[in-house]
Amino acid sequence: MLESAAVAGTTQGPLAGVRVVELGSLIAGPFATRILAEFGADVIKVEPPPRGSNPGGDPLRTWRQLHQGTSLWWSAQARNKRCISVDLKDQRGRDIVRRLVERADVVVENMRPGALEKLGLGWDDLRAVNPSLVMVRISGFGQTGPMCNQPGFGAIAEAMGGMRYVTGDLDRPPMRANLSLGDSIAALHAVIGALMGLRHRDATGGRHTGRAGGIGQVVDVALTESVFNMMESTLMEYSAAGIVRERTGTSIPGIVPSNVYRSKGGEWVQISGNGDAIFKRLMRAIGRLDMAEDPALANNPGRMQQAAAIDAAIQSWAGLQDAEAIVQAMRSADVPSSRIYSIADIAADPQFQSRGMFEHHRLADGQPVDIPAPAPRLSVTPGGTRWLGPELGAHNDEVLRELGLDGAQIAALREDGVI
Repeated sequence: MLESAAVAGTTQGPLAGVRVVELGSLIAGPFATRILAEFGADVIKVEPPPRGSNPGGDPLRTWRQLHQGTSLWWSAQARNKRCISVDLKDQRGRDIVRRLVERADVVVENMRPGALEKLGLGWDDLRAVNPSLVMVRISGFGQTGPMCNQPGFGAIAEAMGGMRYVTGDLDRPPMRANLSLGDSIAALHAVIGALMGLRHRDATGGRHTGRAGGIGQVVDVALTESVFNMMESTLMEYSAAGIVRERTGTSIPGIVPSNVYRSKGGEWVQISGNGDAIFKRLMRAIGRLDMAEDPALANNPGRMQQAAAIDAAIQSWAGLQDAEAIVQAMRSADVPSSRIYSIADIAADPQFQSRGMFEHHRLADGQPVDIPAPAPRLSVTPGGTRWLGPELGAHNDEVLRELGLDGAQIAALREDGVI
């Protein structure tokens, strides 16, 4: 129930002219294609049509908070995409996908490994019609290995990839963020892989012309490996020294001081004073000249040995201040600091506002809705929103006509439930 939004900006994105076919649902694959679409790619999202009591479409259409039956998340996750409904269980539907792939640069899919092969739409099938294709395959555990056929979600990837183990307090169960981090991290890896695949294709001959073209390839993105890729020095520490990094609550092991401190009013403030010069400024700002000038605390190894005393000193001072006073004192001393923001704080923050990080749109019934502006920011070809997430099958006629189908053929497909 979403209407098109005004085109953001007047420049074409850096990916203008790139066509992407999305065969996926929910988070990882669609978030990857969302980013590509934000920067100008023509993303054609393929969804299942309604069938019987099944409303069809990406399940994310009905996830989280709904507005008139459609997820508010959908307005951003499917922005700038052209949505078509195609029954992949029908040979005619699969033929439509193959014809789309003939003209595509990238296919992004996040089905369980083997699912597309069973439909005749696997890598060997698709590269037969487009040898220059870059096919991004996102799955829980990758396309190979003993677990490749197992179902995998972001939460499992966060657990198996090591992120959950180091998150939370040591004497309590491992914690999770109230966000789909595993899926989102995988999506970012998928975008990186797609762009690298396109770079190689273009360097080896470019888009396939029917007779010749560049070299296509598979980008194999595993959610578990994407999370594992964020695990910093943990493997090196374990393999070389037998150290297993544990949960440490709100502090960062080996980096002192960097923690959250409770204000007089009960709000939490993050203070990161772990640089040598920053630490001195921090200690002076809270009136602890003794610590500021203590040679034993002049560098991080020394501060690591007295981390508890340093945190106690900062908390003793912070507990007498309002949160905003803490932040202002830290900014005056040039010490990195921030209150722990809720989304309400983010929406009201002058820094985010000045950077234009909120796009203002309206849903079909006129309800205002803000969505995040694309990131990163490009100076010449910035990303933007051309329209919000569309209705299921909103672009069926448009896309099928581009493939050469006439009105009668489209009507027959619709009548037979193929689209």
